[in-house]
Amino acid sequence: MTGPSQCSCPDGHVLDPTRTFQQSPCCNAKLVRKTFHYACSKCHQTVPSRFLFDERLFDKDYFREMMQESRGRARKKREEVRSLLAGSRSDTLILLQEPTLESIPGLTEALNGFIGTDLGGLKDFLSRSDFSMDDYRNHILSFIGTGSMLFSGIPPLVGESRRDKIWRFVTLIFMQQDGDVSLTQYGADILVERVQN
Repeated sequence: MTGPSQCSCPDGHVLDPTRTFQQSPCCNAKLVRKTFHYACSKCHQTVPSRFLFDERLFDKDYFREMMQESRGRARKKREEVRSLLAGSRSDTLILLQEPTLESIPGLTEALNGFIGTDLGGLKDFLSRSDFSMDDYRNHILSFIGTGSMLFSGIPPLVGESRRDKIWRFVTLIFMQQDGDVSLTQYGADILVERVQN
């Protein structure tokens, strides 16, 4: 035997002894190779080889072909997903005027629900000048370190919780723009992850 289910003669001829010398006991026909075994060429019944100790065959050409097909299907699927994602991108947004909260229906109510306050009182709040984005940035980074945590898990920096929640949120938006953190919607909360540069 010179290889898996192969033998050679002194003249250099290579052959499969099971297919060449053995016939099926059922139909007295030649045997054919299947994926893992030999079978009768007429009735396709499995026939054990008299020349092999291990009945499982390994057809290199078959597996090479199957792997190429599998890789081709995976490549085609990746290309389909890429083209699908490329087709779902929105067009470039060109702003012809300065955006306002009232221009997007429901945005004001959504922000009210998030920060737990009415934006009517927000003008009063915004006029105060005791906000330091650097303090909030250092405070947030000291808690998330190199990992991640939920927005609700970051403790307040000042005593007034509504104001603190707004300043933490505003600071996080600027931190995401600067590439310091990544923000992901996580149910009713936000997952804050530190971006490693």
